[in-house]
Amino acid sequence: MSETPPNTMQYRLDGPDDAPVLVIGPSLGTTWHMWDRQIPELSQHWRVFRYDLPGHGGAPAHAASSVAELSDRLIATLDGLGIQRFGYAGCSIGGAVGADLALRHPHRVASLALVASSPRFGTADEFRQRGVIVRTNGLEPMARTAPERWFTPGFAAAQPAIVEWAVQMVRTTDPGCYIAACEALATFDIRDRLGRIGVPTLVLVGAEDQVTGPAEARTLVAGIPDARLALVPGASHLAPVEQPAAVCDLLLTHFSTAWQDAPAAAPATPLVPGPATPATSFAPVAEIAPAPDAPEAVGPQRESRHERGVKVRREVLGDAHVDAVNASADPFTEDFQELVTRYEWGEAWSRDGLDRRTRSCVALTALVASGHLEGLAAHTRAALRNGLTPAEIKEVLLQTAVYCGIPAAGAAFAIAQSVIQEETTPPA
Repeated sequence: MSETPPNTMQYRLDGPDDAPVLVIGPSLGTTWHMWDRQIPELSQHWRVFRYDLPGHGGAPAHAASSVAELSDRLIATLDGLGIQRFGYAGCSIGGAVGADLALRHPHRVASLALVASSPRFGTADEFRQRGVIVRTNGLEPMARTAPERWFTPGFAAAQPAIVEWAVQMVRTTDPGCYIAACEALATFDIRDRLGRIGVPTLVLVGAEDQVTGPAEARTLVAGIPDARLALVPGASHLAPVEQPAAVCDLLLTHFSTAWQDAPAAAPATPLVPGPATPATSFAPVAEIAPAPDAPEAVGPQRESRHERGVKVRREVLGDAHVDAVNASADPFTEDFQELVTRYEWGEAWSRDGLDRRTRSCVALTALVASGHLEGLAAHTRAALRNGLTPAEIKEVLLQTAVYCGIPAAGAAFAIAQSVIQEETTPPA
């Protein structure tokens, strides 16, 4: 491990100095130790590079709010070590980083394994609300619910020490970095670019994963031209922890075979490792299948004011709100919604002069001052997701009482209080 500048990652290396490099990425709320059980086998064949996400595992709390930014920091770290070409395996958000690397740095990635991953993680609303809960209540709600997200009930009951270890990983994460990672997952969506991933890819998923399960895995396999699917019975989201031998065996087989078939970078150290030693005693793999062909995605086009407005409106107000507005539109109102999207969201909210926290303060104040409280609930939710805390929203409304009148502020407090209770109540 080394000192970690803001634009790089905290990392650890295991295995022979002259072996080809295998980079391994963690999931949200975990550290590189989630891969401990695979390291003895993997490090016999590769130089294994593990990294921690910002603010995880004692890594400096330099938050990164997009998957691309995490990828850029990882590339900067590898560049500093002189590592040009590597295999990559990542779990959940670590898998998202791997997919981003394969898309934006295809010459660097020799082979890819996406573990418990997805081309899009749930909905943006879900992850932004998770950020609101952490900002308001800290990480304890996430730590308390981690076992049911990560492990099968049988494993959680039989392995209380491992479950407690996993919970402690969440509790010791920096809250700001956790929130930023939630934002990164909220905005991650590569469904229309899967066909551009041109490296041999193993998509590995626990058969009982309720977070990014077999359905998401099959979407990846259907879209990536050279992909294979492996379902691991008896495993949920953290399959490398729950079924370590089965996962290790699959990774050994995939990287040994795929690396031999991958085209070499020019010029580069030979990347073909020696024959893999089969792991002993592992859960049977229920399914492993080739991917069907997928068409190439159309290249990105210049973003129009309307497209920018749709994107910002969804990011600020949430998918559920925008979907409800769209569903209620008819031929009489659709032109008005088009105008709102282009000018309110594609222009005013998209300008660089103010950050979104400040714009939320302005929006809340303006709604109270104008008496248009019908929009206050949506903008209170937006303010929470833009980074304002309940205490800061309270201060904004207290200030409006002075300038807009006690009755207006009182009505606003009632609406905002209801929204805040709904949005910040931790999961049961």
